Amino acid sequence: MEGRTIWWEEGGVGLIDQTLLPGRYEHVVCTTVRRLVVAIQRLEVRGAPALGVAGAYGIALACSMALQESPDTFHQSVQQDAAALRSARPTAVNLAWGVDQVLAAVMEEDNPAAAAHLALRLAEALADEDEAICRLIGSHGAGIIPDGATVLTHCNAGALACSAWGTALGVIRSAVADGKDVSVISCETRPLLQGSRLTAWELARDAIPVTTIIDSQAAYLMQKGEVDLIIVGADRICRDGLFNKIGTYMHAVTARYHQIPFYVAAPKSTFDPSRSVLDVIVEERERDEVAAFCGVRTVPDDVPVRNYAFDATPFDLVSGIITEEGIITRPYEHPWLVP
Repeated sequence: MEGRTIWWEEGGVGLIDQTLLPGRYEHVVCTTVRRLVVAIQRLEVRGAPALGVAGAYGIALACSMALQESPDTFHQSVQQDAAALRSARPTAVNLAWGVDQVLAAVMEEDNPAAAAHLALRLAEALADEDEAICRLIGSHGAGIIPDGATVLTHCNAGALACSAWGTALGVIRSAVADGKDVSVISCETRPLLQGSRLTAWELARDAIPVTTIIDSQAAYLMQKGEVDLIIVGADRICRDGLFNKIGTYMHAVTARYHQIPFYVAAPKSTFDPSRSVLDVIVEERERDEVAAFCGVRTVPDDVPVRNYAFDATPFDLVSGIITEEGIITRPYEHPWLVP
C-alpha cells in the first residue's frame, strides 16, 4: 500500500474509514476531538500504532481548537480533550502513549499559538517515526519467514493499523520484498471481520497471495500441516504477557500443540512493563456486534452475549517478539519488559 493511512489536513485529522472496507474506500476528516474519539470508538481508525498516531494528532487538533479560547483556559481545554482521547479505548496502550508524547511538550509551552505549532510538529514526527519503525520491524522479521512459507495471521496488523507498512504484515511485506515466495492465511476475525475485510484487502492490493478462513478453521489447518508459522500484532505488551485481538490466545495454544512458531510484531511503544495482564481493563464492546450480522438478528433477544475485544497470551506460548531493535526471545528479560 502506498501513502499514509492517517494524516493531518488543514483543520482536522484525515483517515481512511476502515468500517467501509472492502466495499468502499473513503476518507474522513475529523475536525473536532469529539469526532476523532467517535472514529476511534467506531473503529474507523484502529490498530495499536495507528491509535498512537491518532492520539498525537488528536492533541494537535485539541490545541488548534483551543486557540479560540483565552490563554488562561488553553491548557485546561487541551487536558480535557486528552482525557477523552485516552479513554476512547482502554486496552490499547499506544493511544495513551501517543497522547502523552505530545501533551507533555504542550503543557510546558505558555504561548497557545506556539504550543499548537509544536503539537503538530511533534505529531507529524511521530507519524514519520511510526512508518520508519514498521519498516525496521519488517526488516528484522523477514528472516524468520522461510521461502515458500504459508503464514497465518489474525485480525489486521498491516498498514491500516499503523501510519504505513504495518507490523505483522510489514514483516510479510519485507519478506516478499526480499524475493521470498510467501502466502498468507487470514483469519476472518469475528465479530467485526478485520482479517477478511482489512488484511485480505491490503494483501490483495499488494498482490500477495492470501486466503481467508473462518477463525475456527485455523486449528484444522495447523493439524493438516498447512501452516508454517503465525505472526500477529499486539495492542499492549505487559511484563508477563500480551494483549491482542480476541482469538489470538487460542491460536497460540494450538500452535504450541502443533509445534508451529508463533511470533508477535510490535513497536517499543506497545510495551507496558509497569503492568501485569491482570491489571489491564479489557474492553467489552456492544452486544449487537455479536447478536446481529449484516442487519439480521443472529442471537435471541433474551440470550446474553459476551464480547471481549482482546485476550491475553502468556509469554511461554510466544516464540519471539519482533521489534524495531530486533527479535526478543525467551526468557523475555529485555529492559522493555522490566518495570
